[in-house]
Amino acid sequence: MKALTPIVALTSVFMLACCFVVFGACSVGLTEKLGLTDAQWSLIPALFLYTACIVQIFIGAITDKIGHKPVSITGFIVTIASMLLIAYAPNVGMMYVAAVLLGIGAMSLNTVGNTIIPQVLFGGKDPARASNFGNGFFGLGLFCAPLIINYAPSYQTGLLILGVLNVVFLVLALLAKFPSANLGYKFSTALKLLGQSPVLIAALALLCYVGLENSMSNWTAKLMNELYTNAGAVNAAKSSATILSLFGLAMMVGRFIASAVKNLTSIGIKVILVMSAIAAVALLSLYLAKTPAMAVIAVIVTGLAFAPIFPTVVGVTFGKYEPKYYGSIFGIIFAVGLFGGGLLQNLIGAMAGNSVQSGFILLTITAVVLLVIGLLMGKTKAKPVN
Repeated sequence: MKALTPIVALTSVFMLACCFVVFGACSVGLTEKLGLTDAQWSLIPALFLYTACIVQIFIGAITDKIGHKPVSITGFIVTIASMLLIAYAPNVGMMYVAAVLLGIGAMSLNTVGNTIIPQVLFGGKDPARASNFGNGFFGLGLFCAPLIINYAPSYQTGLLILGVLNVVFLVLALLAKFPSANLGYKFSTALKLLGQSPVLIAALALLCYVGLENSMSNWTAKLMNELYTNAGAVNAAKSSATILSLFGLAMMVGRFIASAVKNLTSIGIKVILVMSAIAAVALLSLYLAKTPAMAVIAVIVTGLAFAPIFPTVVGVTFGKYEPKYYGSIFGIIFAVGLFGGGLLQNLIGAMAGNSVQSGFILLTITAVVLLVIGLLMGKTKAKPVN
């Protein structure tokens, strides 16, 4: 049914958010269960991101070639399997397997959601606005998943609940009618797009942004647990999970607000610049925070600042090309972004030996670099692909 297509796209980005935040939401419980140090722990989300990076390089072009439906179905099935494995992995080796599976499932859902949304919302006329609205459901996932996982009787039960949601979304994907595949598509087209300056600059922007967002998703709970523990708070782990949810809530609210702005694509560069500057200040505040209260405020401001950056980068870039190239473009720029995400996880893990908070100076620097890249985005123009 064609009416289900937008719903499947939105549920895809919702579940994508759950994939990105699941390790962060389970971080305290999993590290205690498996007896991991922060440096060892950082390898798990990093492996997820590196796997996703490799998969994303190909999945965008594959989607353009074979269509969204088989990719969507694969995404939900593999995500179900990965969440069950995370819940019951007996050792770190199986957790690595779960991370690889999660990367495959997440990128399938990622490509389906983020390439359909600009085509089916707001008449396909304002991709940045549509991307912000659609990715508001990503923020909803970031908000809900930590609460589900940490306020269930156990994190295993929380993961089972997410698995059941995946099954429901899978049924919708099986019933939905997706846009037709581009049967004349050639994989060499992706190579031509790779040489286009708007695509390259967008890829560099996501290299920074994806690293920033994933670092917040994977390390905010650990940072808050550290600050709450130092302050002598009880139930530090549950309080930390709640703050991680507030980050997701702020992202959701910020994206829905951005989606109310008409012709957002035309002012997208200015939005990226302003929000990158605010994010840099908020992240510096997190690095300097002496109390949990100060950190909570900084987390919320960071979420609001992050909110429109990713969908606006995607929307502005899509606005320069025809929809038939969206899958390949998204595959290229997001794959580069995921590499940045994995790299930052490793760097923060290495710095977290003394304190998790010390690693947040890297995020501040990355936000400043993103601001500089945003200036370059406004100077790029697309060329004919063929």
